[in-house]
Amino acid sequence: MALRLEAVTFDVGDATAVAAFWAGLLDREVRTESGGALVAGGKTQVGLRFVTSDAKEIGPRRLHLHLTSSSLEDQQRTVEKALCLGGRHLDVGQGADEHHVVLADPGGNELCVIEPGNNYLAGTGYLGEVTCDGSRDVGLFWRDALGWPLVWEENEQTAVQSPLGGTKISWDPWGRPPIQPKAGRNRQRFDLVTADPTSEAERLVSLGATRLADLADGVELADPDSNEFDLHAD
Repeated sequence: MALRLEAVTFDVGDATAVAAFWAGLLDREVRTESGGALVAGGKTQVGLRFVTSDAKEIGPRRLHLHLTSSSLEDQQRTVEKALCLGGRHLDVGQGADEHHVVLADPGGNELCVIEPGNNYLAGTGYLGEVTCDGSRDVGLFWRDALGWPLVWEENEQTAVQSPLGGTKISWDPWGRPPIQPKAGRNRQRFDLVTADPTSEAERLVSLGATRLADLADGVELADPDSNEFDLHAD
């Protein structure tokens, strides 16, 4: 059964504003949706969805985005553009010798503008990576769930990538296994689509997912690290 990652979804205070930021930064269009907006991706670039929510942030965010650069000048242009669109610099304890630049979008979501010459992200495109706080097991789960090959596995870190290339999705315990316990629902999640959500949900449960709730057009599940994700009819 074909399963497609349509978007990474973020709950934010103002979906319109955050979607406009990312559409401007990535040079994409915004599709208005009920309760939010989609900055659609393509065959090799992951989409981003923003949903307006007044839920309070509880605990650290468990994923963030990496943008690539072709040169130092290109990296600086991305940083300046992000700031002009409403982003801001963010201090997450990075050292002065770091070559990437850490920013936050208008919703407070972290993004890193990666320095040029990063071989790991070579050929991924502008939205190079969705990097998640996660275990090796959850990386293997998503490998099997999406049918994407494992392109990195080292020191408990894993990454998958579409057979077509493009944006990588990675999981890293970020130096502190086991993964920190969740404190409430995640404000970021994967949105997946398939022709038959019922059958696909059964397959995902057989791989290690947990079924959480029925949705109007699909199912809410959680991966082996207890991260919620939504499965909708395509």
